[in-house]
Amino acid sequence: MTGQVRTVDGRVAGRRGQATRQKLLDCLREMLATSPYRDVKVIDVARMAGTSPATFYQYFPDVEGAVLEIADEMAKDGAGLKDLVADKSWVGKAGYQTAEELVDGFLSFWRDNEAILRVVTLGAAEGDKRFFKIRMKILNAVTNSLTDSLKAMQASGKADKSVSAPAVAGSLVAMLAAVAEHQKGFDSWGVKAKELTPNLALLVYLGMTGKKPPK
Repeated sequence: MTGQVRTVDGRVAGRRGQATRQKLLDCLREMLATSPYRDVKVIDVARMAGTSPATFYQYFPDVEGAVLEIADEMAKDGAGLKDLVADKSWVGKAGYQTAEELVDGFLSFWRDNEAILRVVTLGAAEGDKRFFKIRMKILNAVTNSLTDSLKAMQASGKADKSVSAPAVAGSLVAMLAAVAEHQKGFDSWGVKAKELTPNLALLVYLGMTGKKPPK
């Protein structure tokens, strides 16, 4: 952990305090992976971390405040998803590879952060602006990169200039997010995990180029 970490009352936490704070966050993250968000209580997190509720409240106002800390760190990592698209080719086989790498990276990020993303999505859907901003920070990173890529292709005559680049990019990212959130449910539709990426990559490639990928 870098930078100064402060307690709720503004004091700078020492090394031991930082370690305790991080342990509380790690335990909360673990609990969110196995329990509904609203069932997680401060006393349970503190007990799992081997400390007291009073210690928890030194660092966080409540469970939601701690969740927001985890979510904010996750969003910083999520901003790196733009690197899957930025300055990448969308032409021919290289373009289809870009689509595959985007799909793989996006779905993997969602799987790795499934528990906290579930809470973020719930909070955003309920109108909590804090969770909405975190969710959009992640999605915007990819949307903006896709928009820039499509505009560049349009400028060079490699994509239809009549389409709205932001609309296409936003729609593709919304599709990726919806699929990512439903990964465990595809089995019930008879969709195998290995079939998901190539077919989703096909849709992304079609959306970005207006063409079928080369064989």
